[in-house]
Amino acid sequence: MTVHSTDRSVAPADLLTAHRRAVVFDLDGVIVDSFPVMREAFAVAYQEIVGDGPAPFEEYVRHQGRYFPDIMRIMGLPLEMEEPFVRESYRLAHRVEVFDGVLELLLTLRVRGLRLAVATGKAGDRARSLLDGLGLLPFFAHVIGSDEVAAPKPAPDIVLRALELLDVPPEQAIMVGDAPTDLISARDAGVASAAALWVGPDEEELLAAGPGAVLRRPADLLALCPAVPGD
Repeated sequence: MTVHSTDRSVAPADLLTAHRRAVVFDLDGVIVDSFPVMREAFAVAYQEIVGDGPAPFEEYVRHQGRYFPDIMRIMGLPLEMEEPFVRESYRLAHRVEVFDGVLELLLTLRVRGLRLAVATGKAGDRARSLLDGLGLLPFFAHVIGSDEVAAPKPAPDIVLRALELLDVPPEQAIMVGDAPTDLISARDAGVASAAALWVGPDEEELLAAGPGAVLRRPADLLALCPAVPGD
């Protein structure tokens, strides 16, 4: 199916009628707007470890969804940047905001009986700490970080681990992400995918990764997630 850019969510008929019991979310750019904090933490880490000059944050963002050390390897930057980046991310965590409409989405999905998990490029402890500070941790049955699987995104391991913990088969789940790595991970795990566009990512690159659905706002996901029968 070709997914076109429109003002409304786009999904094939089989995705709209699927019997779905679980949703696996990416974290940054989907649930929370962490990019201003990420930019500042990256700049501090770059200055401390590399030195003067502009930190290549725009290139870093292009690799979102991957584990931080993997991004450093891809960019040819020192792995030692991870320590100050994580330190600053914790220090600035109070400035991270939840996207408009996400709380209402999570509430509705819970009422409808769907099980929810997070599969993130962040380390697990940091992801759980962030969600706990925002009051969102209780919505998720499981939060899995890239340091808690053998191979992080774009490998399917983290999505498969989420399904294992949720006790849901791939055909009854959907993955929501804002980066091609999320969609590739979902596809290779046999899970339907939805592209989240409310943070304004590189839309052309994201759509080229072949999401099963395109979501312009968090509430668009509800059309793909009716109430679980019997709940």
